[in-house]
Amino acid sequence: MSKHVAVLMGGWSAERNVSLTSGAACAAALREAGYRVTEIDINRDIALVLANLRPDVCFNALHGPAGEDGSIQGLLNIMAIPYTHSGVEASAIAMNKPQAKAVFMRAGLRCPEGYVRRLDDIFERTTLSLPLVVKPLNQGSSVGVQILRRRVNELLADANWSYGEQVLVEKYIPGRELTVGVLEGQPLCVTEITSDRGFYDYGAKYEPGGSVHVLPAPLPDAVTEEALATAARAHDLLGCRGVTRSDFRYDDTGNPHGALYLLEINTQPGMTATSLLPEQAEFCGYDFPELVTRIVENARCDS
Repeated sequence: MSKHVAVLMGGWSAERNVSLTSGAACAAALREAGYRVTEIDINRDIALVLANLRPDVCFNALHGPAGEDGSIQGLLNIMAIPYTHSGVEASAIAMNKPQAKAVFMRAGLRCPEGYVRRLDDIFERTTLSLPLVVKPLNQGSSVGVQILRRRVNELLADANWSYGEQVLVEKYIPGRELTVGVLEGQPLCVTEITSDRGFYDYGAKYEPGGSVHVLPAPLPDAVTEEALATAARAHDLLGCRGVTRSDFRYDDTGNPHGALYLLEINTQPGMTATSLLPEQAEFCGYDFPELVTRIVENARCDS
């Protein structure tokens, strides 16, 4: 009998819809690859559901808190169900942007200058000049990300802000948006992302025609090599496994050689057939069913 894979998707984070799309795509590809698949839109009774289902492997297609921050990983460790993507520690650190950034900077990787502040204290005690980028501490898919171009705290006036009382404030890096996927420790390629919006926000990522992916990115060879090496290093520093995707800004606006900045690492990258990491995998010779097969066959619990 073929291996039984439970695809965990949905949940209750702000990225629920993204997760449902990723999960459905992965489930279809896994069935095409010959697995027996059960799709689970998780709720807070997920431990009971899994105990009754008893799958061989869980494919983690969740995005955002609970699915991406080490919580579901810890549960699956306790239940001894092998799962895809990174384990508890790597997931928890990667999801906490300031913590991950501290690890990267201690290792000598270039990241934007920044600091953590209370939502009502964004502009206090800072020497950073405008514009500034403000991010929730632990969201993905650019949820809640804002660019402040004047000294007016627009977030305080946002009645829909629900991402915590502390935020990460960073210097805005002009230039180009790049991303690099890593599969089992090996970087795939560099994609450049362009958008008519001028900012790769949630809508640019997921609305039809919101962005254009160019791969391989038209970059100087030295910058391509630096991006590939930095993504692999970030993956390794946090102890990630399976697939990750690291996002960069490449500032080539005032320097002929430019400067590459690591923004963050995603331990649960989008996983539809046209998402950034699967696109890169296909460019490197892995079609989508083969990619999800490799991910499943390398699933495990933390040691």
